[in-house]
Amino acid sequence: MFDFAWSELMVIGAVALVVIGPKDLPKALKTAGMLVRRARGMAREFQNSIDDMIREAELDDVRKTVQEATRFDLDKTIHNAIDPEGQLKQPIFPVDEAAPAPIAAPAEAPPAPDEPPAEPPPLAEPFIAPRIPPAP
Repeated sequence: MFDFAWSELMVIGAVALVVIGPKDLPKALKTAGMLVRRARGMAREFQNSIDDMIREAELDDVRKTVQEATRFDLDKTIHNAIDPEGQLKQPIFPVDEAAPAPIAAPAEAPPAPDEPPAEPPPLAEPFIAPRIPPAP
């Protein structure tokens, strides 16, 4: 903090001895020691409060990071990684808007539950090949 050499401290001590006097010098040194102790305590408290503010600021950064992580959309990230231009979502064969849509045949309604099922159509008679007589 302050850089005092031994020679400088000796000069300060000699001046203090002359100005204050030998009788009041111990009391003055005790008072100076208490003032230095209070100054160091206040500096320590100031440093601790600054450290707390820094820790809180870092916690705010961490809190923001966690909130961003909870808003992370994995599905969107995967889709952007696989198909960023959206080419896979486009149809393989483009649909012609002018072409009419195919007409579907109407589906037959199933029979009502209280009606007996309709009889199936009769089967066609099996084909029986005619017998050919042996040649003479």
